[in-house]
Amino acid sequence: MGAEHVFHRSTSARPPVAASGQGIYLIDEEGRRFIDACGGAAVSCLGHGHPKVLAAISEQAARFEYVHTGFFTSQAAEELAAMVAEMSPGTLDRVWYTSSGSEATEAALKLARQYHLERGETGRRHIIARRFSYHGNTLGALAAGGSAWRRAPYEPLLIDVTLVDPCFEYRFAEPGESSEAYGGRAAAALEQEILRLGPETVIGFVAETVVGATAGAVPPVPGYLRTVREICARHGILLILDEVMCGSGRTGTFLSCEQDGVVPDIVTLGKGLGAGYQPIGAVVCTSGVYEAVAQGSGALKHGQTYNAHPVGCAAALAVQRVIRDEALLGRVEQAGTRLMSLLNDRFGDHPNVGDIRGRGLLQAIELVQDRSTKAPFDPALALHQRAKADAFGRGLLIYPGGGTVDGRLGDHILLAPPYNVSDVELDLIVDLLSDTINAVLPS
Repeated sequence: MGAEHVFHRSTSARPPVAASGQGIYLIDEEGRRFIDACGGAAVSCLGHGHPKVLAAISEQAARFEYVHTGFFTSQAAEELAAMVAEMSPGTLDRVWYTSSGSEATEAALKLARQYHLERGETGRRHIIARRFSYHGNTLGALAAGGSAWRRAPYEPLLIDVTLVDPCFEYRFAEPGESSEAYGGRAAAALEQEILRLGPETVIGFVAETVVGATAGAVPPVPGYLRTVREICARHGILLILDEVMCGSGRTGTFLSCEQDGVVPDIVTLGKGLGAGYQPIGAVVCTSGVYEAVAQGSGALKHGQTYNAHPVGCAAALAVQRVIRDEALLGRVEQAGTRLMSLLNDRFGDHPNVGDIRGRGLLQAIELVQDRSTKAPFDPALALHQRAKADAFGRGLLIYPGGGTVDGRLGDHILLAPPYNVSDVELDLIVDLLSDTINAVLPS
């Protein structure tokens, strides 16, 4: 292939070259086929090569490929925003486009701060987020995240964000504590921090509805988000939900928070919004947040070159239409139930699988050294990395993570197959994953 100039994620080895994609499969240049059980990073929600999305991209590019949003809007951007607003609960009806989930977090934080400024509440300066969270890798998004190993090298550059405990029942509920009682206690930790900082100084609370990469598909316990919503409303604080990974239909509803009966003030989207066919993310805010800006300064003081990129919007519009026309939200619910059943049948009594969790087609297993004590494996084993390599050798792509317990200890494996995954493909995924688990666990 000639000289090597790409700065890859790891400098120790160049990854294989992907040559083509077909449905749930990726094929490398040597012809090896890989079943994409994680959609890369929960991105490829329609699989690869969907003809309707490819046609939409081609059609838009043939018309025009780019306009700057300081001069023009596009039909694709307008129609996608209308569709997102229609599918979103409550008054979430204004859409600001970005090129990624990280950029969506940045824009959401700026919008939240500006919302309070427009209302004359200039003293609001604190953001509260949660430990073991991930909101992106730009500096602002990284500051709002609770992933210790991602933050550590850049700590001196990060804005000051207060981190509170997550809602992670498997790891943090007390023995015998009910889900509802634990959820109340986890939410109370947020209010305690608000009161410590001073409610009049807090901009917003940022949380993933279902925690993705850092802890592995951790859903909130019943009632937790409702209580958080009430706490934020009581103190005039914006609730910002990160649904970059779990939103856009990934858990069976367009927004995962619909299943919790909660409407945030701001929600971020990415990944499944465009299904990987084009880079695109979005910030969706309520009419109340929008009107504060519209009736104040009249402009969000933020912007980037590729906001509302026409080809990106056309691709995402086509993706969302396919999901609607092929009734894939219902399929996510069905396939998610089947996947959970398959994982429980295979790993429910496994001595080294401590927890099986998730929502819809965002699911994970957590590996433990001792099931009864929940003791994690020695991080020196790098079990999650070994599992990724072993699975890759079997033709299975999984999304593993380490530091599940405290940022250093713990291993989990996340699965996020496409919404149109077949039952046969789900069976194959679990079979191959089982082979991998048995191969990499210490004897």
